[in-house]
Amino acid sequence: QVQLVESGGGLVQAGGSLKLSCSASGRVYSTGAMGWFRQAPGKEREFVAVINWRGDRIFYTDSVKGRATISRDNAKKTVDLQMNSLKPEDTAVYYCTANFDPGVSLIPPTSKDEYKYWGQGTQVTVSS
Repeated sequence: QVQLVESGGGLVQAGGSLKLSCSASGRVYSTGAMGWFRQAPGKEREFVAVINWRGDRIFYTDSVKGRATISRDNAKKTVDLQMNSLKPEDTAVYYCTANFDPGVSLIPPTSKDEYKYWGQGTQVTVSS
């Protein structure tokens, strides 16, 4: 079993920054990919960013490109998402997710249906 625990959410003014962290424990394998999704009230859960195990394949959704940086520390089993220049439309619950299938290391998936493990989520609220 795999456990993912997010932290770092909170209330921030537009233009501010937040760093979200995800800590993985349990049967965490040195392969696959980990990433972040978000879900705003009344909306579908959407892809934000993903990074493969080696850290050489990184994808972002268009709306956060240039404002977000995803990184990972394999020794600590953590994945971070640094968000800058936050906008009110970034308000959502942010979820950490993982897929340890070796086949996704080359092209980390951006569909939520490709991920089996999820954290409980951390709320990010950006005020205008």
